[in-house]
Amino acid sequence: MPICPSAESPTGSFFQNYMEPLKHECGVALIRLRKPLEYYREKYGTASWGLAKLYLLMEKQHNRGQEAAGVGVVKLKAEPGHEYVYRERAIGAGAIDEIFGNINRQLASATEGLASAEDIAQAPFIGDIYMGHLRYSTTGRSGISYVHPFLRRNNWRSRNLLMCGNFNLTNVDEVFRQIVEMGQHPRLYSDTIVLLEQLGFALDQENNRLYHEFRDALREPALSHAIEDNLDMARVLAEASPSWDGGYVICGATGSGDMFALRDPNGIRPAFYYIDDEVVVLASERPVIQTVFDVPVDSVKELLPGEALIATKNNAVNTVQVNAPGKNARCSFERIYFSRGSDADIYQERKRLGRNLVPEILKTIGNDLDHTVVSFIPNTAEVAYMGLTQGLEKHLDRERMGQILDLQNRNELTADALHQIMRRKVRVEKLAIKDIKLRTFIAEGTSRNDLAAHVYDVTYGTIRPEEDTIVVIDDSIVRGTTLRQSIISMLDRLNPKRIVVVSSAPQVRYPDYYGIDMSRMGEFIAFRAAVQLLKETGRQHILDDVYKNCMDNLKLPAEKQINCVRAIYEPFTPEEISRKIADMLTPASCRARVDIIYQTLEGLREAIPDCPGDWYFSGHYPTPGGTRLVNRAYINFYEGNTEKR
Repeated sequence: MPICPSAESPTGSFFQNYMEPLKHECGVALIRLRKPLEYYREKYGTASWGLAKLYLLMEKQHNRGQEAAGVGVVKLKAEPGHEYVYRERAIGAGAIDEIFGNINRQLASATEGLASAEDIAQAPFIGDIYMGHLRYSTTGRSGISYVHPFLRRNNWRSRNLLMCGNFNLTNVDEVFRQIVEMGQHPRLYSDTIVLLEQLGFALDQENNRLYHEFRDALREPALSHAIEDNLDMARVLAEASPSWDGGYVICGATGSGDMFALRDPNGIRPAFYYIDDEVVVLASERPVIQTVFDVPVDSVKELLPGEALIATKNNAVNTVQVNAPGKNARCSFERIYFSRGSDADIYQERKRLGRNLVPEILKTIGNDLDHTVVSFIPNTAEVAYMGLTQGLEKHLDRERMGQILDLQNRNELTADALHQIMRRKVRVEKLAIKDIKLRTFIAEGTSRNDLAAHVYDVTYGTIRPEEDTIVVIDDSIVRGTTLRQSIISMLDRLNPKRIVVVSSAPQVRYPDYYGIDMSRMGEFIAFRAAVQLLKETGRQHILDDVYKNCMDNLKLPAEKQINCVRAIYEPFTPEEISRKIADMLTPASCRARVDIIYQTLEGLREAIPDCPGDWYFSGHYPTPGGTRLVNRAYINFYEGNTEKR
């Protein structure tokens, strides 16, 4: 009973290794079947319906993690002596196909010759709870030992814990010390292990509480069954989670059949769920659930900050406010870049980001749309590009209307004049083409740099040489590597008069510590530009002052620290920093003038009003741990520890 097609995914991509795209935070998927397996077999023709849905949820969130993947399954009606918690994990961009290929083979072997629903129900990976995880490591550690889901084993089903998550803790050292002080001895050091052991300890405590409650009235096995039937997972989560500082969606299942997902109090990481009489499902992205289960957008709900979705062994499903909601810090970068653009709200938000850039673009090009060609960097900037071009068309409509009314008022409106006015259009072309088939084994040297310049190709014959300006929009400009090594040089081959590169996101100035691969201060082109400006304007002492202030702040409790790094940017306007970025990213061989325009913070907040988490742009971290770590990051930069996070 195959779950997915067999396929091999190429690894060792030159893009992944050299062009430095931002790496996503992880993706999660949870399914709880609410009917007996025979129901799905009769209605959908297969007992592996839930497993097939898990495959689709994971494949459609593949954008969220391509380093590794894992699957966990809990079977509620396994006989003693038979496995009831299954797990399969793999590493690499082809991990999903490898996992489900292995599962398919195990299923085929176990079910060969079986016909009855009862026999098939005992097959491996046919269960009641399904968990999927797509991983990008946020701790710098990799390998199969760090791949989710993690499993805490015990002979009592109610003490088994299967866990995965999309998260990053900022205070993992502190929490690690806490669990060691309780007498535990974790076998690995990672935020996942810390959470697993904390949750496992709280789960043990809950089991002990129920044991003492029922032990005088019941004997085994009735005592164990009573414990399984009465586990209070909200109590377990409330006991373990208050000390966690970071962004997270933590998903788990006990061996006895309780399933949960908990979101951080600030809502930094996203989660959505859907419930009907057949299934409970949770995923990191809303349109994934809509597509896989063919349900309308209004049926898919957001798991609110601090809230847990809990499905019990006995099929009760509810949401519980485990932790008090904090300040709304839903991640804006999630909306700009990471999440699928097919989400109804994200699609409109990205279009607004593009439209909000129109005034600054018109100012930069001197309002000369007749000699400007507008394009985008494939592929995530395409929706913002649509909003940009629509905004430019609206501006041109106003110009055309004004010209027509002016000629009409002067009685000079002729058919020829009207034709000349109406033929003016925003010139849009697909200038950049990403050559996704390009691969290389070259590791270094000039050949590698030459290859980088050819990762993108251009459409020739679309630009009037030495006459036209190119305006090209990208979703974000973080490190600038791709711009300098490939995009600007590639566009310059068309011999334009000017190249204007536009970012739909504001300047990324500060590291992220909640699950996005942006944790080293010196990586950011905006930071490097500000540092360079300080040196050029004789204000290098500010770098020394910030270092001293960071050192002093680290002596304080995290909740009393301030972001000292903001002082680096205070002497300069965003426009001054953008001009320096353009200067630093323009290759020496480039003939065209290069300008760079970033989204403003005001434009971002207008476009995405419901997700105000903008710490990478503003420096306003939603948790004390983020502020502490940004000060630590600057110290690492100042002391030359470039590899430390």
